[in-house]
Amino acid sequence: MQYKNPVLTGMYPDPSVCRVGEDYYLVTSTFEYLPGVPVFHSRDLVNWEQIGHVIDRPEQMDFARVKASGGIYAPTIRYHDGTFYMVTTAVASARGGNFFMTAKDPAGPWSMPVWLEQSGIDPSLFFDEDGTCYLTSNLFGGGIVNPVIQQSVIDPATGEILDGPRVICEGTGGCSTEAPHLFKRSEYYYLVLAEGGTALGHMVTLFRARSPWGPFAPCPHNPILTARDRNPAPLSATGHADFVQTQHGETFIVFLCYRQAVSKYHHLGRETALLPIDWDGDGWPHVRTGKLAPIHVDTPSQLTLQPVKPEMTEDDFTAPQLALCYNGVRRFPEGYALEPGALLLHGAADTLSDFSPVFIGRRQRHFVTEIAARLSFDPQGENEEAGVALRMCEQAHYEWVITLRGGQRAIVLKRTVGDMQTESAPIPCPDGEVTLVIRSDREFYRFGVQRPDGISSHASAMTKLLSSEAHWGFVGVYAGMYATGNGAPASVPARFTRFAVMPAGEE
Repeated sequence: MQYKNPVLTGMYPDPSVCRVGEDYYLVTSTFEYLPGVPVFHSRDLVNWEQIGHVIDRPEQMDFARVKASGGIYAPTIRYHDGTFYMVTTAVASARGGNFFMTAKDPAGPWSMPVWLEQSGIDPSLFFDEDGTCYLTSNLFGGGIVNPVIQQSVIDPATGEILDGPRVICEGTGGCSTEAPHLFKRSEYYYLVLAEGGTALGHMVTLFRARSPWGPFAPCPHNPILTARDRNPAPLSATGHADFVQTQHGETFIVFLCYRQAVSKYHHLGRETALLPIDWDGDGWPHVRTGKLAPIHVDTPSQLTLQPVKPEMTEDDFTAPQLALCYNGVRRFPEGYALEPGALLLHGAADTLSDFSPVFIGRRQRHFVTEIAARLSFDPQGENEEAGVALRMCEQAHYEWVITLRGGQRAIVLKRTVGDMQTESAPIPCPDGEVTLVIRSDREFYRFGVQRPDGISSHASAMTKLLSSEAHWGFVGVYAGMYATGNGAPASVPARFTRFAVMPAGEE
C-alpha cells in the first residue's frame, strides 16, 4: 500500500506534531487568518481531521494591524503531564512576540496567551524526563548577520525564564537558521533546524549532543531532507520539520513543502508532508526515501491507514454554526448571519484591497478545483457587490461578483494584481438565485455562470498572478464568499444558499 504527499494539501505550513497514546495532534501556521492555528487529529499520521482552533475567540488575539503574511508564525504543539501546549509567534499584532497557550483537550478551549520574554521566531518547547521545560527559538538582530538558535529554561506555568537564554547552535551556514525542535532519543538530544530560507533553497538539518545545552555536533549527512538541488522537484522547498515516534517505535518526519503549478510558481501555499525515518548504527536518522521527498510513499509495515471523515466540500448552511474550515481576514468571520439553509453576508466599506473585508473563505487545496457560490443579491448601487472571490493578499485577488451597471444587475470579473486593477465587460445577471462558478487547473482560473444547459464561460485569469513568486508572502489562495459596499456599508445583504470548493479532476 502507498500513501500520497502532501498529507495536508493547501496552505498548511510549518507543521508540528505530538503523540498521546495512539493519537496524534498537529498544528500549522495561519498568518493573518482567524480563527488561528488549526488543530488536527489522526490515528495514522496520514489521514487528518480538523477538530478545532487554538485561537478561536477575539479576546485571545488582536490582528487589527497585522500586514499580509504577518500574524501567526510556526506553532509547536507538545503534551506534558496531562496538558497540551501550543507555542508560537505573533508578528506585528497589537502585542507581538512569543507566547504559549494551554488546554486539557486539544479540541479546545485553549487558554489566554502566556507571553514570553525570549525574542526571535519559531519557538518550540521540550520537556525533559525530569520535567524541565526548555524554550528554543531563533535569534536575530543586534549585529547578527544570520539568525542563530537560542534556548532558555522556563516555568511552564508562568513563562518566566529560569535560565538563559543562551546561544546553542549556529546551524551549518545556510541562511535563515530557524524552526528549532529539540527531542531526546537514547542518550542523545537531537536538534532539528530549517535553513536556506522557506523557498527553493529550504532544507532540514540536524544536530545532536549529550546535553540539551550542547555542544551540538552536525549530522554527517546534512541536510537530511532538501529539494534545493532539483528544480522542478516533485515536492519543492522541503523544510521546517518536526519528528514524532509512533507507539510501535517507528519515527516519522513531518515537514512543509509546496507543489509548483506553472514553471517556478506556486499558489496553493506551503503544504504538510510526511516521510518515515530509519536510524543507522551510529544513531543518526536517514529519511527512508532519500533526501528528495517523493509524492507516493510505501506505507510502513506497522502503519495501518485509518481513513477519517472527509472534509466538507459543499456547504448548504444547515448547520447551526460555521464549519471549522472557514476563516476571516484579520478578524473572526463577521458581517454574516446564519438562518436555516442560508448564510447572509452584509458588505462593509472595506474591499479585498483593504484590511478588514467581509470575506468568509477557505483554502484552495487542489489545482483542479471547482468553486461555486449560489446566491441572491439585489444591489442598490454600482458600489455594491457580492459573490465569490480568490484572495492571496491585498495586492493580489480576483472577484467574480454580482453588481449594478447602467441600472441593471450584472456580473463582472474584477482583477487586482499589484497596482493594476481591471474589470471585465459586464454580462447580464439572470433573475433570482444565481450560481457563480470558478473552475481552475494549474494555469488558469475560468469564471462562469451555471445555466440550465450547463456552465457558460466568460473570462479567465492566470493562477501564477496569485502566487508567492508574483507577490511576496507566505500564504496560499483562499476561495470565499465576499460582499462590499466599496467605501460604504452595503444597503442589502447577499443571501448564499450553497458554497462549494471541491476537487474536480486529476492533478
